[in-house]
Amino acid sequence: MTGLGSAFRTLVVAAAAGLLAVTGAVAAPAPPASAAPEPKAPREFVALGSVDRTIVQEMRYSTPHNFVGEPVDGYRQPLCILTRPAAEALHRAQLRLLARGYTLKVYDCYRPQRAVDHFVRWAKDLEDERMKGEFYPLVDKSRLFADGYIAEKSGHSRGSTVDLTIVRLPAVPTRAYVPGEELTECYAPRAERFPDNSVDMGTGYDCFDTLSHTDDPRIQGEQRANRQLLKGVLGEQGFVNLPEEWWHFTFKPEPFPSTFFDFPVARRSVAGH
Repeated sequence: MTGLGSAFRTLVVAAAAGLLAVTGAVAAPAPPASAAPEPKAPREFVALGSVDRTIVQEMRYSTPHNFVGEPVDGYRQPLCILTRPAAEALHRAQLRLLARGYTLKVYDCYRPQRAVDHFVRWAKDLEDERMKGEFYPLVDKSRLFADGYIAEKSGHSRGSTVDLTIVRLPAVPTRAYVPGEELTECYAPRAERFPDNSVDMGTGYDCFDTLSHTDDPRIQGEQRANRQLLKGVLGEQGFVNLPEEWWHFTFKPEPFPSTFFDFPVARRSVAGH
């Protein structure tokens, strides 16, 4: 019986091989190796909207309206992510502004290292000047590193730095940028530069110009008062302004003072926090 069983199995295998040869069928390929999972944010990070839903979010780097001219690597969704202490401090500042008829608006919050790397690649490509007319009209692109506008590391990647402004209520949405539209210098009078629903800060956001220095003496009157209002309200809550950029603030003490994260800007990065 053993000999007959062995012979039968041999016939079955041969028949199957013959069927494959006739039909041209092939065995199913092995499934590909699974890709490495995306890194997630530590539990100390939260979506700002889970702490304060009233703060306006206009996340520029998830759109083409920025100095690069295209959505930036790592910004999967238009979402502000911050460390919880920074988000809660923004909430406290927001309450004070709401009582005065204003709201905060954030342009950028946590920034993954891959986005910073994108900035660096862009800065080294001296041929790509599609957004020069608005964001750096007076700066030679070859000097962006030397003048400190672009660096290989950013405090934003530590999760407690935010770029933001103030909007008078009721907030009217800013119109969408149309790629290829005519550009106006970021330091032009408010009525001439790209429309923004914020109060007049003297320059647009991400304006690579000395007029963006928070205390530049050429900025006077209402523009200076608006900058001081932003700086004062945030300073009361522990935020420190970067003197070269009126919009740039870092919450102190930082929970992660020396760690540069690279998880993507996406809801799944902070899901369940």
